[in-house]
Amino acid sequence: MTAIDRIRSRFPSLAREVNGHRVAYFDGPGGTQVPVSVANAVRGYLLDHNANEGWNYPTSRETDDVLHAGRAAMADLLGGRPDEIAFGQNMTTLTLRVSRALGLRMGPGDEVVVTELDHHANVDPWKGLERERGVTIRVARMDPETGTLDLDDLESKLGARTRVLAIGAASNALGTVTDVAAAAERARAAGALVYVDAVHYAPHTLPDVAALGADFLVVSPYKFYGPHLGAIWGRSALLEELELPRVESSPASVPERIETGTLSYEAIAGATAAVDFLAELGGGVSGGSGRRARLADAYATLRDRGEALFERLWDGMNAIDGVITFGVEPGGPRTPTLGFAIEGVDPREAAGALGEKGIFVTHGDFYATTVIRRLGYGGRGILRAGCAAYTTEAEVDRLVEEVRGLAEGSTGNAKTD
Repeated sequence: MTAIDRIRSRFPSLAREVNGHRVAYFDGPGGTQVPVSVANAVRGYLLDHNANEGWNYPTSRETDDVLHAGRAAMADLLGGRPDEIAFGQNMTTLTLRVSRALGLRMGPGDEVVVTELDHHANVDPWKGLERERGVTIRVARMDPETGTLDLDDLESKLGARTRVLAIGAASNALGTVTDVAAAAERARAAGALVYVDAVHYAPHTLPDVAALGADFLVVSPYKFYGPHLGAIWGRSALLEELELPRVESSPASVPERIETGTLSYEAIAGATAAVDFLAELGGGVSGGSGRRARLADAYATLRDRGEALFERLWDGMNAIDGVITFGVEPGGPRTPTLGFAIEGVDPREAAGALGEKGIFVTHGDFYATTVIRRLGYGGRGILRAGCAAYTTEAEVDRLVEEVRGLAEGSTGNAKTD
């Protein structure tokens, strides 16, 4: 059995068929499929350990252990410490919570810098401070021709009044990977905190919060083979300082003080299993035995496969008349996620037609509204296809051929301003 066959054997959903076609899941940027081990972890928690935390009886103590294991797993994935990891419903909710806490320190004259390249979950929570606190929001431009962030423009937006730089490590719409470390260095020189959205980055590149220069970093385990959940890493000193709304009986200690109410312990159990699944995919090249070392090996393997798959996808799409691709070319700083449009074909209709052939792609603006608008497709959006750990060359070829058929059967131009 080949390495990719072993990976695929872990995912029951890959056996699904639509109209006699085996499903090829290219919707991973919106949420990946889940291996058996993750589903079993969720099921096992609910059936064997289900309780609330903090009480002195077996299932409650076991729930404490699940929570501690989840913090340790996410710390290994992100390069932090377990006491710096908090969980929430999703990345958006966590960002809203932290942005409001940081906003209490700000007022008229203070500034927050966001970017045009970002998912709006890392834009609009900060923009809310403009209305609520009188904070000035400054927006760093993206270059629509290259799909990259204009770092010179970003630097020009940073200044003595900048309090936070909110920046994405990778664009969920275009796959562009931004040099967050360079941006963070410039922000720190201006005295600003750095809030990093690594939701699309973490499935493809092993995060390192120190190397990135982050003060806060958020991820979504359901983007890397886990259940629906959000997780945040923050420097412990900052987590301790945040002025957060809380009920009197809830913990005031770090990291519990970031969390609200009863957590989804079953999802946390699943997230731990997802990190362990990733750690199993490496070839042991580094010789390290710890989970972080095994994750580094796995991500190196996945990166090589992802780059090869993406080059195949990019070349195939660009050989089709009427297909427009966006973003950085293969070999550049990007993830294996492609944003594209088919001239004369509405993206929703295209996604539906592909779905009938068992090829699942997403369409619209992916909550990266400004990106799509700057590309000139703000009315209808675009299509998006992402390669995951279970994607094969044959699936890429199927996608390309079905898109070719749609393009050859179309007339006109789907682009709108």
